[in-house]
Amino acid sequence: MRRIQMTVDGRGHIAEVEPRLLLLHHLRENLGIGGVHWGCNTTNCGACTVLMNGESVKSCTVLAVQADGAEITTVRGIMENGLWHPVQQAFHETHGLQCGYCTPGMIMASVSLLKENPEPSEQEIREALEGNLCRCTGYENIVKAVQMAAPYVRRSEPVAAS
Repeated sequence: MRRIQMTVDGRGHIAEVEPRLLLLHHLRENLGIGGVHWGCNTTNCGACTVLMNGESVKSCTVLAVQADGAEITTVRGIMENGLWHPVQQAFHETHGLQCGYCTPGMIMASVSLLKENPEPSEQEIREALEGNLCRCTGYENIVKAVQMAAPYVRRSEPVAAS
């Protein structure tokens, strides 16, 4: 067992973990964070995408011990003052989800994209989300959601509900 500490969605956590435990399982099973979905465990689907120290990672390919001392942000941690993040609101407004299983990972990958590239083209959005699979939507409304959220993220303001 190894003692680790990390900040998840603004709250500090200390735990004893097996060195081989994946960050995904630590977040879900040890910390009870359900907004990180377990899809494939092989880095193919992206449902488990979180931000680690501000960078997008698939938590099924990161060991919990590798996240020792890290700041982890999940889809639940991007809300501010009880308001959805502009990307969350845009996914809702554009119906960028159907079953919702991939949605947390899609949102976190989109947040990461807009941090790195605040004015992405449609092609850049599609390329940035290639590692996140959606079996329901055909991606059209997901791309629209990222396009809708981009100016709000640039201005750091919530998306106005329509």
